[in-house]
Amino acid sequence: MGDNLIPLILGMAAVTYGPRLLPFLFFSNTPIPRRVDAFLKCIPVAAIGALIIPGVMTATPEFPPAALLGIGFTAVYGFFKGGIIVPVLGSVGVTYLALAGLG
Repeated sequence: MGDNLIPLILGMAAVTYGPRLLPFLFFSNTPIPRRVDAFLKCIPVAAIGALIIPGVMTATPEFPPAALLGIGFTAVYGFFKGGIIVPVLGSVGVTYLALAGLG
């Protein structure tokens, strides 16, 4: 059964890599308009928000304010300092402290 999976995995990799590679090959020298560039820079933030926030709100069903404190820390720290490691680890620590101390 393992021999049948290798061509399947390679085929799926080619199908998913192709649409990502083609724009770089065909449009690498084309300048991007400023408005389109500004829009494209907003997509990662919107995607993270859509993927993470619903999970965070259901992560602590016994004490939802702990999740809000963690989100608050991440939003404030991320807005002023940026980065990803410190906001994520800090939000985990704030949520833990909130659950241990308040929950």
